Amino acid sequence: MQPILQFGTSRFLQAHADLFISEALESGNALGRVTVVQTTASAASARRVAAFSQGGTYPVVIRGWQDGAPVQREVQVRSVANALQASRQWPQVLQAALAAQVIISNTGDRGYELEPSDDAGLLQGGRVPRSFPAKLLVLLHARYLHGAAPLTLMPCELLANNGSALRGTVAGLARRWEMDRAFLAWLEGSCIWVNSLVDRIVSQALEPAGAVAEPYALWAIEAQAGMVLPCSHPQLVVTGCLAPYERRKLLMLNLGHSFLAEHWLLGARPAGETVREAMADPALRTMLEALWEEEVLPLFAALGEGEASRAYLAQVRDRFCNPFLDHRLADIAQNHEEKKRRRLLPALELAAGLGLQLPQPRLRAAMAGSTPA
Repeated sequence: MQPILQFGTSRFLQAHADLFISEALESGNALGRVTVVQTTASAASARRVAAFSQGGTYPVVIRGWQDGAPVQREVQVRSVANALQASRQWPQVLQAALAAQVIISNTGDRGYELEPSDDAGLLQGGRVPRSFPAKLLVLLHARYLHGAAPLTLMPCELLANNGSALRGTVAGLARRWEMDRAFLAWLEGSCIWVNSLVDRIVSQALEPAGAVAEPYALWAIEAQAGMVLPCSHPQLVVTGCLAPYERRKLLMLNLGHSFLAEHWLLGARPAGETVREAMADPALRTMLEALWEEEVLPLFAALGEGEASRAYLAQVRDRFCNPFLDHRLADIAQNHEEKKRRRLLPALELAAGLGLQLPQPRLRAAMAGSTPA
């Protein structure tokens, strides 16, 4: 059994957390290897699970610019030891959860949503929970009944305070199921729910497993007493305050991606258009630069984070214009309305909260699904 249990088979996790752990294993700085759990019915995920189950390696191709020079290299990732399908192998998932010390997840934009069919009867066994929070609750309850130690949960979903949000969702479900108070105290007070931020553009999946990604990567983790890290790595940062990292990524990189996707959806633009190609369109580039300059950077200046935000934005520009990545706007536009709510609306809310008199016409138009007047 492996000490790290991962929910999600995504190309992002393959090129981020799993790659970090693989590189750390080579230097003896990782907790151990990973068991991956497929939680969806995706055929692509099933192919990845079949490949991971062989216990071998898969490639991650790194392409881009770093320190003013082009980078292109292939890394063989060796951290994934096994993979399971929750729908077919729930007893094995349970055993893997009992042995784990750390749980990592990346379950997508709607990963914390509940399913009405998930009820307290799941605690008796016989059925597989449908939602990720219900799966997690059943597994944690099994750990509790077996006397296993509390563990560290490290969600990587792109949601502010993702650890706290996941704890709230799972604990709320436990209360709905009227679970006992001692377990609730263990769940909320003994298990360690870590807020974290992940940042890397992973533009392409490789078959049956693997990915193409940029050189830039960040895994920022909010420090908590007693937490267990999956590894130590030069691009993994433990910080006492995660908020500045979250704001920069959300309001510059993520906001920029969704703004470009909005114009791709509204206009008669090429079906296969990439971020790089959109940035090469003078009119669209001008709109995005004006949005950053006039509607976003003033927020960071008001927070006293102007210098750091401009440095990060310079990196974002290089990443958006990366000549080696084909980051399709069609991919970014998936779950678009939810992404707009998460990525654009906070910039409007922050301006209001700071008392700034910013018109923010481009953001308001994007939220409304129209072009600015």
